[in-house]
Amino acid sequence: MAVTFRTATVAGAGLAGLGAAVNLVRAGLTVRVADAAAHAGGRCRSYHDPKLGLTIDNGNHLVLAGNGAVARFRVAVGADTPLAGPDHAEFAFADLRDGARWTIGLNDGPLPWWVLARHRRVPGTTAADYARLAGLLTGRADDTVGDRIRPAGPVWDKLFEPVLLAVLNTPPAQGSARLTMAVLRESLLRGGMASRPRVAEPSLAAAFIDPALDWLASHHAPVALGRRLRGLTFDDDRVTALDWGAGPEPVAADEAVILAVPPWVARELVPDLKAPDTFHAIVNGHFAHVPPAGTPPMLGLLGGTAEWLFAFPDRISVTVSAADALVDGDREDLARRFWDDIQRAHGFSAPLPRWQIVKEKRATFSATPAQDTLRPPAATRWHNLFLAGDWTQTGLPATIEGALRSGETAARLASGGRKR
Repeated sequence: MAVTFRTATVAGAGLAGLGAAVNLVRAGLTVRVADAAAHAGGRCRSYHDPKLGLTIDNGNHLVLAGNGAVARFRVAVGADTPLAGPDHAEFAFADLRDGARWTIGLNDGPLPWWVLARHRRVPGTTAADYARLAGLLTGRADDTVGDRIRPAGPVWDKLFEPVLLAVLNTPPAQGSARLTMAVLRESLLRGGMASRPRVAEPSLAAAFIDPALDWLASHHAPVALGRRLRGLTFDDDRVTALDWGAGPEPVAADEAVILAVPPWVARELVPDLKAPDTFHAIVNGHFAHVPPAGTPPMLGLLGGTAEWLFAFPDRISVTVSAADALVDGDREDLARRFWDDIQRAHGFSAPLPRWQIVKEKRATFSATPAQDTLRPPAATRWHNLFLAGDWTQTGLPATIEGALRSGETAARLASGGRKR
């Protein structure tokens, strides 16, 4: 039955939900948005931490210059806070075990001549070592990365493994080759200009969340916080009521419902929903210490506890992906281990400053082939119910780009592709 939706309710105000809401409003629908948390943004939220005395992000989230959904979202909401990053695709690394340092320097165009330049690639490697990565291009849909290429050698150890660990938030050899290739096609295979790293500075809120909230409010779609969706009522092929805690509220015949909630919440709300059920942690550390002059904005670390260091004007931050072995660790012990890595990596000595450790036990779904097959599409068997979130079938791992694309897809389905 074809229905033209004129109104929509979006449950969830993370980037997927905000992206869906913005696109629905632009399509001419009347939209209301609600989120159970006290802050919008989901895992991309920012907040003032009283212990640090600074505004920090929940995690250090990286996007790439070629991320189309990121660009479309920021243009739509008028986000004018620039994303920080280099003019060219450069990735600095340091190995704490032997003190080695190197910078991967991709050339701007899609033809990867950078692998021919010794100073642009991993030390001690040849162009032929990179050619072996072509093995990722062919194989079965359910292959892991380790099924297609040998997860060993200097290119793997000093470039591919640390980068893929951050991208997939999953042990890279176990990760889905399909998802890995999707990322590579949109970054490395498009050249350095598309692969330039971009970090929200001063915060994710300034770059993404606050402009979206302001835009929605100015278009009569303010976000209601502290409002948890507790149940849905289904009748035949549609959702007929939503329960926000005070009993069922009817869903109008011309109203679409978009669930932009975590997969474990969606499974509780939607009967027989197939969704990812295995997750990996991310641990972040934030230190109230001004980085030394000349500190690279982003540094990949090998041989320590920390994996990536981010230098902000007022702090140094650490990210560890697939951090299941660390997430239950003592917070002060983690802070001291991270701080030791920071000092060794950046070549200074200082007492442990004010710090904060932020843990996300279920940060993202495990990006394995098996979990990828559990990701549902945006459309459901109920004609007025749609799903959004980086855990839905976006074709990408759990990323900001994937979350925003999922919002676009859900909104397009609910609006019938209308534009205004």
